[in-house]
Amino acid sequence: MQDMLFLSQRLPYPPNKGDKIRSFNILQHFAKTHRIHLGCFIDDPADWEHVGALDEYCVDTCILPLGKTAAKFRSLRAFLTGDPLNLPYFHIPEMKRWTNRVLAEIQPRTAFAFSSQMAQYFLDAQPRPERIVIDYCDVDSDKWRQYATSRSWPMNWVYDREGRTLLEYDRRIAREIDAGTFVADQEVALFNSLSPDTASKIHTVGNGIDTDYFTPSDDYAQPYDVGGPVLIFTGAMDYWPNVDAVSWFATEIFPQIQAVVGDARFYIVGSNPTDEVQKLARLNNVFVTGRVEDMRPYFAHAAAAVTPMRIARGIQNKVLEAMAMGKPTVTTPTALAGISASPEIDIIVADSAEEFATKTIFALEAPEARSIGTAGREFVLRECRWESRLAAYDTLIT
Repeated sequence: MQDMLFLSQRLPYPPNKGDKIRSFNILQHFAKTHRIHLGCFIDDPADWEHVGALDEYCVDTCILPLGKTAAKFRSLRAFLTGDPLNLPYFHIPEMKRWTNRVLAEIQPRTAFAFSSQMAQYFLDAQPRPERIVIDYCDVDSDKWRQYATSRSWPMNWVYDREGRTLLEYDRRIAREIDAGTFVADQEVALFNSLSPDTASKIHTVGNGIDTDYFTPSDDYAQPYDVGGPVLIFTGAMDYWPNVDAVSWFATEIFPQIQAVVGDARFYIVGSNPTDEVQKLARLNNVFVTGRVEDMRPYFAHAAAAVTPMRIARGIQNKVLEAMAMGKPTVTTPTALAGISASPEIDIIVADSAEEFATKTIFALEAPEARSIGTAGREFVLRECRWESRLAAYDTLIT
């Protein structure tokens, strides 16, 4: 086996949220053929109890706490240097020393960074690994641009600056690496339009789904009290696009649904709900659970899933999970980007608040909605297995 330096912005375990689902499955894939030297941060204290689980995949680790308050203060340096705020946010000297030691003493043939911010640790190091691969995941610079259009001053200026400086940094990274990957063809096309001189290095490696884990066939315990049909949204509830999605749904869409399906309930299931999200629980038949140990019972006993994302990048795991669980899923075109499911056959797609309400009522009441849920499950079984998706990395790291 060859050695690989693997850097990730967060502990790639447990695979219970978007970036950690992808990073863990990539790590697991590489560990089959490489000795993994893992460097990563922990920004959620609950993750410390899971550190030992990575011993199965790694021969060496450097796992450091990332205090969010201290990280934000470090980010302020970027206003003096012209860098994106994300670079000093994720820069800790101890991680740099560990990375330098691994590169000097182990001399791994391949270095892999999950997110471009982590590439800062080894791009200028000596000796340089023979092969450097970066998983950008999404075009994050465009996400910040979207944030800027929806916020007022001064945050719109901060977000716009982050979008511009992060794009400049990502383009520089692309010129220096051997290969870069994004989660969807649309992300590749967007990045190539912004960085055409590096297009030959950029590839798609899509997200998968563990269809043995997310399956509607198991007998899950009922997590809901007795009541009307449940609509479910899942995700990390301190992530602003998720906050925006549930706020839009609860205040503008759900009341239209309740006018027709009076006992319908909306459950927001996910960790770290912000104050804004928690306040939504004051609305009639809106519930906020916070962190749960297992999402599957919540999916299994819901009538339908909703993903009303207005801002999104890449592939939404919450969409794949709902489809894998056989649930009729109502989503926006934004949240469906990167997933080749057929609208109104495998999944239900709506744009405006009025259309979203109408189609969600259909998902709750129409007998045909059940067949859409079944077709969604068949789609992910056919198209979205991790093994086939990650095989693309085998040629990129050799």
